[in-house]
Amino acid sequence: MNPNSNSTSGSSPGPGPKLPPVPAPYQLPFHYGALHNVGIDYLVAPIPVRDVLAECHPDLLAAEFDGLACVSLNYQLYFAQYPNGAGITQEIEVNIIAHPAAALGRVPALSYDQYAHGFDQSKLLGIARIHVLCDNPLAIDAGRRLYAEPKYPGWFETTMPSLNGPAEQRTWSITCKRAGFTADRGGIEREEHPLFSFEADLAGLTPESVNNTPITGYGTDPGEGLLAGPMNVYQPYQHHALDAATAERVRLTVADQGSGVGRHLTELIGEVPAAGVWTYQSPPVAAHNRPYYVPTKV
Repeated sequence: MNPNSNSTSGSSPGPGPKLPPVPAPYQLPFHYGALHNVGIDYLVAPIPVRDVLAECHPDLLAAEFDGLACVSLNYQLYFAQYPNGAGITQEIEVNIIAHPAAALGRVPALSYDQYAHGFDQSKLLGIARIHVLCDNPLAIDAGRRLYAEPKYPGWFETTMPSLNGPAEQRTWSITCKRAGFTADRGGIEREEHPLFSFEADLAGLTPESVNNTPITGYGTDPGEGLLAGPMNVYQPYQHHALDAATAERVRLTVADQGSGVGRHLTELIGEVPAAGVWTYQSPPVAAHNRPYYVPTKV
């Protein structure tokens, strides 16, 4: 047996590409304790999208749905439990729906509605991350080193549906603001400088449960090239299809068009209306109920 082999079964590795390393102190898979997630899809002109994708991920091609490309904004609030504590993270991705150029002949021809309903079970159609803004330094480091994400500091002011809020509140409102690292890079320094925001009022809209995971996330490592990391979500997403009558429920505002993320949002989306909204909120695992008075006299 080859003493340099990394196989644990005694046989030599196969002829395929090696797996990307998992640098310390991380281990995979990363398990989410809870996830609250909203995504907004925009069907846009394909040529500007192709240009950005060629610059950021040259081994990917933009997916096309009836001749249009898809740019997606993806906000996540998630909780994770560790042996020595816990962490809460917020982040937002600006993504282009894409597939490996080498797999062009294997990608199914789909409409956007079919894609949104999870018809692509090849999972070749994935998210090519263009910007990822995050408020957790550890998550930024992990995203960069594990998945080659273009991840950097940002912070968020949010309003979202919650079982601990008014039942009629069905609006997601996300504002992303500029941030930097602290001097020791162990924290985030917030700035009162908005980059962009979006709002999705879903009151009265009837969602459909869709099985669209695992979601393939693409990154480009400068040394090794294209890599893919799938993310499983264990319950269905809720997809809200939009049309001419309901697209006004979603509003995207770019406050800083001179920033990198603001420039891309302006160039790729501009005034294009949203095509669909998808949401996921982890179900509660416990409830602390209303108290009651206990009589102390018979």
